[in-house]
Amino acid sequence: MIDKNSQQKQLIGIAILVVALAVIPFFANSFMLSVMIMIGLYAIVTSGLTMLMGYAGQISLGHAAFYGIGAYSAAIVTGTYGLPSVLGILTGVVIATVIAIIIGIPTLKLKENYLALATLGFGIIIFVFFKEFKTLTGGLNGFFGIPSFEFLGFSFNTDTKFFYLVWLILLLSILFSSNIIHSRVGRALRSIHGSDIAANSIGVNIQLYKLKVFVLSAIYASIAGSLYAHYVSFINPELFTAMESISLLIMVVIGGSSSIWGGMIGAIVYVLLNEGLKDFVPMILPSVGGEFQIIFFGVLLVIILIYMPQGLAPVLRNFWKMIPIPGKKEHPPIKKKNEPKVSAGGSK
Repeated sequence: MIDKNSQQKQLIGIAILVVALAVIPFFANSFMLSVMIMIGLYAIVTSGLTMLMGYAGQISLGHAAFYGIGAYSAAIVTGTYGLPSVLGILTGVVIATVIAIIIGIPTLKLKENYLALATLGFGIIIFVFFKEFKTLTGGLNGFFGIPSFEFLGFSFNTDTKFFYLVWLILLLSILFSSNIIHSRVGRALRSIHGSDIAANSIGVNIQLYKLKVFVLSAIYASIAGSLYAHYVSFINPELFTAMESISLLIMVVIGGSSSIWGGMIGAIVYVLLNEGLKDFVPMILPSVGGEFQIIFFGVLLVIILIYMPQGLAPVLRNFWKMIPIPGKKEHPPIKKKNEPKVSAGGSK
């Protein structure tokens, strides 16, 4: 049973987050808004990855492929054929779902490192497809002229509008994920994470639940990719490499795969640090290129795994619990008076 005080604090935290998101565009410049939009897009992907990794215990290094499938689906449907934006997103979702089922049925029978390598291979295959199928994707030259996202006649053609759209979808995806995690399905996923044998012994269809959460995480990635394509209006295969999948994995680990908010926290930390390093490193080490970011996040990943294996989310949650609710007095627990002992026969 959830503690009433913890539940109240959780609602207060969500309310503060919503208010903060509502006012950010009034104080942020275009660069800050673009950074926040990228955080939101990455967080949508990592929300699905958190369910897959943290709750079902399945590691994927191929989610950049689903991200790219969503992006190219939206680009082709709207840019090439001029169809509505929503249809482009739905096309990406359908394609991602079908491919996730085809890939998931054989690969999810694998475990640990073998599963990671299989999904990595899948991501490389999709990258090669994006690169070589030039008549459809544009190849390394990229796909230009992707229109702004439109819905019911309303065009999200500014950073402010797109910011609200992305973060609304993110919050809805986290809410949906939270409902799943706290349902019977979530309990089944946790049992699978704990032990396949134990989960199977209590009647959990292991392969079916693994496949369901894999497909759901692929859908999250596809939706984020479609939104990304509409935002930047230009995509190429280099945006969806294996390194991008590894970056998504790092975000989940940093934020904490055991918390549904971990994906968002990891995305915030990763994107802000990455943007800071882009400006800071050239000033200090002008001869060092993008390799420094790879080294930095590799070292950070090792430190997190050693000293905070559950990620930042539990640390922030414990810190939030320590903050008292304004206007509410914390009463010490009432001690019961000593009652006379009762003998075995029932007499006092």
